[in-house]
Amino acid sequence: MAFSFKNKKGVTYFLHSRSTITKTGKTQTLYFFAKEKKAGVMEAVPAGYKVSETTNGLPVLKKV
Repeated sequence: MAFSFKNKKGVTYFLHSRSTITKTGKTQTLYFFAKEKKAGVMEAVPAGYKVSETTNGLPVLKKV
């Protein structure tokens, strides 16, 4: 079951993650929300983060 978030406008977003390698060779994990389930969909919010909503209704992850 993918983690979903419904904003104040009633639109459902799904949490995704993607790992990339930086120019220095380190691995960085990017978290993002999308309206459709794609590759990299997550089951839960990662530890140390919480879901917040911008004034425009877009969900974002914030560190706790």
